[in-house]
Amino acid sequence: MNTANDQVLAERARIHAEVEGRTLIHSLAKTVDEFGDEPAYSDRHRVDEGWRTLTWSQTRELALDVSAGLMGLGVVARDTVAIMATNRIEHVVADMGAVHAAAVPMSIYNTLSPEQVAYIADHSQPKVAILENEDHLARWAQALAADESIKVVLIDAEVPEGERYSTWDQLVADGATRRAEHPEELEARQAELTPDTPATILYTSGTTGNPKGVVLSHYNVQYEAESTLEAAGLMDQRQTQVSYLPLAHIAERILGIYGPQMQGSHQYCIGDPAQLLATLGEVHPTAFFGVPRVWEKIQTGISAKLAADPNPENVKLVQDSMAAALAWVEAQEYGGTMTPEIEENYQKADAAILGFLKLLLGLDQVRWAGSASAPMPVETTRFMAGLGLKVYDVYGMTETCGAVTANGPEGFRMGSVGRATPGMEVVLADDGEVLVRGPVNTPGYHRQEDATRALIDEEEWLHTGDIGVIDEDGFVSIVDRKKELIITSAGKNIAPSNIENYLKESPIIGHAMAFGDARPYVVAVLTLDGEVAPIVAQQLGLEFSDLADLAARPEIRAMVQSAVDKANARLSRPEQVKAFELLAAEWTAESEELTPTLKLKRRVVNRKYADVLDGLYS
Repeated sequence: MNTANDQVLAERARIHAEVEGRTLIHSLAKTVDEFGDEPAYSDRHRVDEGWRTLTWSQTRELALDVSAGLMGLGVVARDTVAIMATNRIEHVVADMGAVHAAAVPMSIYNTLSPEQVAYIADHSQPKVAILENEDHLARWAQALAADESIKVVLIDAEVPEGERYSTWDQLVADGATRRAEHPEELEARQAELTPDTPATILYTSGTTGNPKGVVLSHYNVQYEAESTLEAAGLMDQRQTQVSYLPLAHIAERILGIYGPQMQGSHQYCIGDPAQLLATLGEVHPTAFFGVPRVWEKIQTGISAKLAADPNPENVKLVQDSMAAALAWVEAQEYGGTMTPEIEENYQKADAAILGFLKLLLGLDQVRWAGSASAPMPVETTRFMAGLGLKVYDVYGMTETCGAVTANGPEGFRMGSVGRATPGMEVVLADDGEVLVRGPVNTPGYHRQEDATRALIDEEEWLHTGDIGVIDEDGFVSIVDRKKELIITSAGKNIAPSNIENYLKESPIIGHAMAFGDARPYVVAVLTLDGEVAPIVAQQLGLEFSDLADLAARPEIRAMVQSAVDKANARLSRPEQVKAFELLAAEWTAESEELTPTLKLKRRVVNRKYADVLDGLYS
């Protein structure tokens, strides 16, 4: 396998010098010194209206109280501390507090079943579990019954009887007292940290089988944050951002916890992603990250409004303006050429309507917009470019501590996931699998040596499990998961995500899954978009009771058939969907079919809808 070239080694050495010898404790202290009085985290909890906000100095002081409080509960160095809570100040502070106690914080997805929580608890053996509400306590009931040694801190829930339970406020108060009485204790504990100490263990959301605990060190997360900020062109100033994805997701941890600690940015935390669009309109962030589904929802929302506009002149204004903006973004792609005419046309379009649309969306101040977690449909990228927004697609995984390739201001190509981030090596194996080597790779899975050996080979290449291609300019494109490629009974290799993205370009289709492994042809199961489909039905004058009712209506099924036909027109014959079923239920973050970050659980869909899939071949 090739070794790193001089440029990669120079980039690696430069970022290494920035983070060498540091832990997150050092990074937070430096940020407090520089931005102590600036806002750090805001949320809507424990206030009657508006936002409550902590400065960076207040955040660190509260984290130190929590750290001492955890030590009072018996937490020692390298103990794990589990956190199940929505995005809020207490979640972030609990994480920082555990780090300052030389412990290892683990954010756990709020949607996991009691059985999944019990598995993770048994595997990671947390000393303390910090839970937000009664629902989270119920999800932990099985784990707590199995291990009576776990102490429980409840943020908002009513505290049950028993010595193992305490409130968040009591934890903070006890910690403040302990700090005052034993000021040397925290310093001694923090001295046990090294850059190689685990900063977190993140249990993958488990699209297949039991989740695995990915260990990420202080060095991993700080190198990743530095390289991500550099690739995004965000090193020069503090950002205003919205934190809404689960903090058990590596992207949100880098952008919502680690990056801000190193840069002093301001995070607005919301516990319910349904509040996202309203929050964007209020906050107007300067940087915004959305999984593909978020960008798709923005696209379908605007498309639906355009379709409903009875004035053809308005529609033409928007369409012409978006064409000018798309040309403007294309001119800035790697190898593109900007002309005075393209720039002038875009400025006119922005003044005429696009600036207003971005203002309505709350994206008018965005300097950097990103997407990852799943393949971004290129048509969605181009649609957002039509608003004058460059959505930079990036690629990575929990095991690589987030992004290892990225588009950015210094070079982007729509339809790709960008080039290797500073100091990282990205190559393709003989079968097209993406291999990654560099400072952000996990040291391994927690207590799973066999899985670690299968992940990282003897030359330290991490095997991602994704099939990709790399063009002559170094831009990477992801084809699909290696294990998810469809191989038909005729031996044709097909990437299902490509088919699914074409199908989801229809505003009324919410989710799609293509199927055809060991079968003669490809079929699909589809769901309606819970927001757009009812609007379209109302415009058609249809009366309906719910989505299940809508899914059975001939008018809606005809629209779905049209979407399938349009997708098929862009696909090769083996890829074309020969039959489909429109399901009565919507798939959401709370449903079995999706992970907490809205990725398909293909095995679950295959099992749950086995009869439906078999019926499509009858």
